Amino acid sequence: MTYECLLYDVQDGVATITLNRPDVFNAFNDQQSYDLQDALKQVTRDDNVRVVVLTGAGKAFCSGQDLKAIASASKRDLSESLEKRYNPIIRAMRNLPKPIICKLNGVAAGAGCSLALACDMVVASTAASMIEVFVNVGLVLDSGSSFFLPRVVGSLKAFELSTLGSKVSAEEALQLGMVNRVVAPEELDGAVAELAARYAVAPTKAIGLMKKMLNKSFNSSLDEMLDYEAYCQKIAGNSADYKEGVTAFNEKRKPQFKGA
Repeated sequence: MTYECLLYDVQDGVATITLNRPDVFNAFNDQQSYDLQDALKQVTRDDNVRVVVLTGAGKAFCSGQDLKAIASASKRDLSESLEKRYNPIIRAMRNLPKPIICKLNGVAAGAGCSLALACDMVVASTAASMIEVFVNVGLVLDSGSSFFLPRVVGSLKAFELSTLGSKVSAEEALQLGMVNRVVAPEELDGAVAELAARYAVAPTKAIGLMKKMLNKSFNSSLDEMLDYEAYCQKIAGNSADYKEGVTAFNEKRKPQFKGA
């Protein structure tokens, strides 16, 4: 696939989506948001894709909304912008039945921070940072940050980071649970490639079901989750990957999962 503001590549079951406006630190204009929406539709439909890596070109991951791109607009409805541009991205990421790894190569600010938090796993460079920058321009959290942030860091810390616009280093983000792993910049590509390779040969259907279960658990009771576990386990138990997993276990060999 060819996009104006993204790089899109699929190899060995791994789809790599790279935000590609490095001259503005991969800030979102309209085109980049629509490109990303389409790319997420592509990875959802493509059965050859077993895992997605999301990253940014150049020094930044994503600096949020490109404010210069909207400065000329006399009156912009920010609610409409969210509904048409950002919210579909976040919904698509959370509903994607495949894991998404954020390769956090640099700053993730505003909607860029939301984008990173919406991923299933985050591997960060020591050069990376995260900042909920909305308050600095008189706006509120959006693109899912009001949902993800307090669930990750707790309500008190979420209030602090949101209302003070405090920059969080990669090391602090690791301590707060905002990222899974921090590595040196020169090790980032290798660390993400190794993780993506593991997911590319994993039982994708089971992982997609677990992603749905964990999403649902935020707003469910124990009884509701016990019922949902039984429902999902029935689906997983009828999968080809489950049959292969049991066969491989009994044959004392490594399973060859097909993601089905």
